[in-house]
Amino acid sequence: MNVLDIQGLRLRLPGTARPVLDGVDLTVAARETVALVGESGSGKSLTSRSVLGLLPRGATTEGVVRVNGDDVLTMSPEQLRRLRTDTAAMVFQDPRASINPLRRIGDFLTETSRRGPGGADAAAARAAEMLAAVGLPETTLGKYPGQLSGGMLQRVMIAGALMGDPALILADEATTALDVTTQAEVVALLGDLRERFGTALVFVTHDLGLAAAISDRVYVMYAGRIAETGPAEALFERPRHPYTAALLASTPRLDSPRGRLAAIGGRPPSLREDLTGCPFAARCPLATEVCTEQAPVLLPLADEPARRAACHHGDRVAEVTADAPQHRR
Repeated sequence: MNVLDIQGLRLRLPGTARPVLDGVDLTVAARETVALVGESGSGKSLTSRSVLGLLPRGATTEGVVRVNGDDVLTMSPEQLRRLRTDTAAMVFQDPRASINPLRRIGDFLTETSRRGPGGADAAAARAAEMLAAVGLPETTLGKYPGQLSGGMLQRVMIAGALMGDPALILADEATTALDVTTQAEVVALLGDLRERFGTALVFVTHDLGLAAAISDRVYVMYAGRIAETGPAEALFERPRHPYTAALLASTPRLDSPRGRLAAIGGRPPSLREDLTGCPFAARCPLATEVCTEQAPVLLPLADEPARRAACHHGDRVAEVTADAPQHRR
C-alpha cells in the first residue's frame, strides 16, 4: 500500500473560473522521495497542503487524498489533529515564520508530545534525539530562534517533523530561503533521514537541480494539472512534455553559452479564465489546433510505461530539447 495516494483531486476557490487543482493523481510509496516541480502558481503547494487538510477558506474539493489508506478529505477535526501529529508532517519554506521567536526551541519541539506517554521528560529526550539526528547539539533545546542561523532553524523544523515518527514528510520549498551551500546540506540531510527512519518524502520545489539530486520520481505541474511524471533520471534526460523541456532549457548552468538565459514566453493562464484545451498551448512551440480544442490526457508512454505525459505531441518534444541541460543525480 502506498503511503500517499491522491486520485482525481480537484480544488475550487470562490471567484475562480476553473479548478485551482484539476484532476491531480499522485502516489508515494514507503521510503520513496517524490519531487513536485513547476512554476509559482502551478499548484504544488496546494497539492502538498491538501495532504494535511490545510485547505484555503471556502475551498471545495473532489476526489480522494489517502494517507496510509485513510481519506484526509473526509476526516473530522480530531482525526486531522492526529494525522498531523502522528502520521504526516510538513517542513515549511520559512522556518522563522513557523517558530515562535519568544519561545525556546525545546518548547517548540515538545509542544504536541508533552502530554503523551512518559510526559515532559520523554518528550524532551525525544527532542534531543531528533536534534542529534539532524546534526544539532542538545544545548539547542535551551536556545531561542533568534540565536540560530536560517540553516540551523530549518534543521530544527525537520527535527520537529520527525518528533511523531511520521510515515510521510512534506517539504514545501524547504530550501528556498537558504544559501546554496546550506541548501545542499539540507537536501543531503533529508535523504539520509529517509534512509534512517524509513520515511516517505514529498519534496516541493521549483529548482530542477535539487529535484534531480534528491528524488526517485518527479511530477511536473502546470496550471493545476500534472503535465508529466516518471523516474527522475529518465525524465530529466529525455522530457516528454514541452513544458518540462522548457523548464530544463531555462535552468542556469556553468557551461551555458554566453547571452540571455532561455525563458518561457507568455504567461500562465489566469484562474479567471476557463480552459478548453491544453493549458500550456498558448506558450508551446509545438501547439496545433487540437491543443487549443482538446485537453490532453495523462497517459503512459508506449515506449516507457513507467512514465506518463499529457501532451498531444509528446513524440516531437525532442525538437525543443536540443539545448536543454542535463541534470545528473
